[in-house]
Amino acid sequence: MLLRHTPKEISERSAVTINPAKTCQPIGAMYAALGIHGCLPHSHGSQGCCAYHRSALTRHYKEPVSASTSSFTEGSSVFGGQANLLQAINNIFTVYDPEIIAVHTTCLSETIGDDLNQIFDKAYKEGTVPKGKTLVGAPTPSYVGSHVTGFSNMVKAMADLAEPTGKKNGKVNVIPGWVEPSDMEEIKRLAKLVGADITLFPDTSGVLNGPLSGEYHMFPQGGVTVAELKGCGDAIGTLALGEWCSADAARLLDTKYKVPCRILDMPFGLKATDRFIDALRTISGTVVPEEVSYERGQLVDLISDMHQYFYHKKVALFGDPDQLIAMTEFLVSIDMCPVHLVTGTPGKRFEKRIKELTKDMPFEVNVRAKGDLFLLHQWIKNEPVDLLIGNTYGKYIARDEDIPFIRWGFPILDRQGHQYFPTVGYKGGLHFLEKVLNALLDRMDRDSAEEKFELVY
Repeated sequence: MLLRHTPKEISERSAVTINPAKTCQPIGAMYAALGIHGCLPHSHGSQGCCAYHRSALTRHYKEPVSASTSSFTEGSSVFGGQANLLQAINNIFTVYDPEIIAVHTTCLSETIGDDLNQIFDKAYKEGTVPKGKTLVGAPTPSYVGSHVTGFSNMVKAMADLAEPTGKKNGKVNVIPGWVEPSDMEEIKRLAKLVGADITLFPDTSGVLNGPLSGEYHMFPQGGVTVAELKGCGDAIGTLALGEWCSADAARLLDTKYKVPCRILDMPFGLKATDRFIDALRTISGTVVPEEVSYERGQLVDLISDMHQYFYHKKVALFGDPDQLIAMTEFLVSIDMCPVHLVTGTPGKRFEKRIKELTKDMPFEVNVRAKGDLFLLHQWIKNEPVDLLIGNTYGKYIARDEDIPFIRWGFPILDRQGHQYFPTVGYKGGLHFLEKVLNALLDRMDRDSAEEKFELVY
């Protein structure tokens, strides 16, 4: 098999990462920027970097991702990229006419020391930015953090576009973290049912899961508008869904613009969705409608009916910290056992939180921040599991160890549907558990002896 030479014996590695469970900051920044209406993401670095970032997002979302680049040459790499970026800003507004350009840096421009704020100031003063247009930017060096870090940095820059008037607008800022466009749609739907008027940012729904209409639009209809971003400083509060992806932006709005914030987990599963709905209800002064309670009851019913198939099944997971924390709580709540967890994003807080969530489990838990899939594979070899959950790169481990595999997270390159079917909320929980059940029951069918092969389980 492809990974048959992975050894069971585990040795600590400090100088090498094998099959990392992450990618680089600019990809996260580019994805966040696509959640702004009329935005053209811009990569301040070489053409090759931008091509890779666009390709990674296009392969996952199966949609064309537009982005521009400063196209560094040898001269730019030595003397700095200011001239390239100023020329790029002028060309972009002249040719493509976006509402906003969202600039993220790369390793090259960060190593040189280009100062985006200084370059933006020069662009505004020289009249390179047309009236009514906007620039936003974030430093995203790939040698620090991960794609999650880049997403957080760009979202924080988006929040800093706020221009409060001093008069509250009655809206609630919701920062969803790195989730699918379908998840963002579901968050908006739940907020509408609860009666909460929200500003969701970023919002990639309608951008990376839009319809095929037969008409070309340079900028899709979806995304949070610049006007809404400027108004987020007048909101009555902010709900940040995830410590790693969303908290920095929420805290900036709190400290700089006096918009109180709450940091919640991503609403995967029953408990986390309950907390999200309750927070929306509280901050908006509304009541939870029967329709939402009905959806919750459906999820509880499925858990109750199928509990025998979930009970004490061992699971290995890998992905982003915010996603793994919420999913771990969900799995533990239905008596499944997450026993191996790896994220490529650094942060000891992740390990501590997972240990807290799994402290009452009957199995020992292995958890590693800034880990890799080589380590995860070794853990699985030493302690086999019933299910593997993660992005497409897990398929090699699943095949080598003959484990049922559910694709979830980023990137998913070899399957469809994640753009259209949510995992967040009660409806998303139903959809996710259907996938879990199908994987487990398919394996039961495959492995059953003839005398135990049942029509109904």
